[in-house]
Amino acid sequence: MADIRLLNADEIEVRVQSVKSNGCILLLYKDARVDMRILDETYGPTGWKRTHEVINGNLFCNIDIWDDVKKEWIRKQDVGVESYTEKEKGQASDSFKRAGFNVGIGRELYTAPFIWVNLQKGEVETKNGKSYMEPHLRFRVKSIGYNDKREINLLEIEDNNHKVRYSLGKQTVNNSSKSNIQNIQSKESKNTSNGKLKCEKCGTNIAENVAQYSKSKFGHLLCRDCQKNMR
Repeated sequence: MADIRLLNADEIEVRVQSVKSNGCILLLYKDARVDMRILDETYGPTGWKRTHEVINGNLFCNIDIWDDVKKEWIRKQDVGVESYTEKEKGQASDSFKRAGFNVGIGRELYTAPFIWVNLQKGEVETKNGKSYMEPHLRFRVKSIGYNDKREINLLEIEDNNHKVRYSLGKQTVNNSSKSNIQNIQSKESKNTSNGKLKCEKCGTNIAENVAQYSKSKFGHLLCRDCQKNMR
């Protein structure tokens, strides 16, 4: 089968995973229209097909791609998770996007770094112990780059005022004092070593997905063992 191209910056969605009093965690996504467009580009509109089936009560999506060498359809399959607003449509769309990952569409998003954006005064509000981001604030991928292993090695995220709020390897802090910048740099240095994330308590190396969950749940970078002690 043909090689799947990498995603362009304007094909990647930026969503807020969680909001804290001083910042938020962002995640990178693709939508189903991107999968359809890339499948059409790569295999032609008639070179692939999409079907759904229910297995053990769960909705699965099948993406079949015609292999002209083997003269047969090659299938990739995955299950969907329902959305909060539209159960059936959400499951169908999610299963299609997940099956697209199996084909190779957007798989590079799994290599995304931990994305923390500092929020400024007026961009976040705390009520009853919960923080909320200003509803008009939006983020998008300004630029993205990849290495020869199809891993993200360049990333810039800007807000809807075209201010860069995150770049790969460093955080962009707007209207912050020199002491605040030094504190952030000191914390980054303490919690990373050779580009690896470290637990703030025991110093153990932790994976990016563990770091994302920990930052969202506890507000700190913690390994799984240290997370258990926080519960």
